[in-house]
Amino acid sequence: MNIVFLLEEKSMKALLDIVLPRILPPDVDFYTVPHEGKSDLQKSIPHKLKAWNIPDTKFVIVQDQDSNDCRKLKQKLLDLCSGYGKECLVRIACHELEAWYFGDLSAVENAYGVKLDKYKRKSTYRIPDAIENPKDELRKMIPQHQQISGARRIGEFMDIQNNKSESFQMFVAGVQALL
Repeated sequence: MNIVFLLEEKSMKALLDIVLPRILPPDVDFYTVPHEGKSDLQKSIPHKLKAWNIPDTKFVIVQDQDSNDCRKLKQKLLDLCSGYGKECLVRIACHELEAWYFGDLSAVENAYGVKLDKYKRKSTYRIPDAIENPKDELRKMIPQHQQISGARRIGEFMDIQNNKSESFQMFVAGVQALL
């Protein structure tokens, strides 16, 4: 089986290239295809689904919610996937990919060699998917964080089973169900 991950951005690819081998069985081949933002991703979906001819391939589309209504965005992406005879899973990172990092602040601590106890105690960070601008919040906590290299660093330490981000948990559960 093959799974193609169509992603909004390069930092999502950097993270998933590290995390997916811990989620997927070794006999599943995966490809992570980054795009240059949400409009590039959305334009690409019909073309990729139409052109992909490798048998036994499934697709996972991952996009940040940003300020969109999550359900409407998911439906829009599902509509873009319809009519091609391909099995597709759509997952939304609420509000941004960085919320997944807030779901495992211990991974952030280990990645950057810092202590974040004062942030772990704040109610603001207890529900990672409710943080409206997690990218900005992460930069306040870790000024040296860079999107792509940071995704790789944090991904190395992420605890897949205990991440508190509900959208990350939904991503993992969806991928596992796709198998």
